[in-house]
Amino acid sequence: MSTASRRFITPVEALKEEYKGRTNHWLSRPEITDAADLQLCRATLPAGEGHNFHTHPELEEIIYVLEGHVEQWVEREKRLLGPGEVAHIPRGIVHATFNPTAHDAVILAILSPAAAKGPFLVDVSGDEPWKSIRS
Repeated sequence: MSTASRRFITPVEALKEEYKGRTNHWLSRPEITDAADLQLCRATLPAGEGHNFHTHPELEEIIYVLEGHVEQWVEREKRLLGPGEVAHIPRGIVHATFNPTAHDAVILAILSPAAAKGPFLVDVSGDEPWKSIRS
């Protein structure tokens, strides 16, 4: 089946990605649903793991917590989010998501648009103030 005709995606058809201590299941991305203008990722963050400070220069993002709790940063503001809670990250804004608990956390990351001309992600975790902000 061509990606252009896909309207329903099962977990088996998701693109599975092991990335820096977490498992991502991409359910919508140009490689899967090339007619969509959204990306959707279900990510499992094991205890103590996370996605360090980064930005998406051309993408807006929503983080929706399904299970567990995450320490969500949007620029210098931090919140502990639980199931049903959301963080909105405008394009180009530095953000990070960590699981500070002893249990897995599961989130949905919704990004738009589906494709970008520049880099998808820029890691800034080695730059100040991001490298020491959690200290």
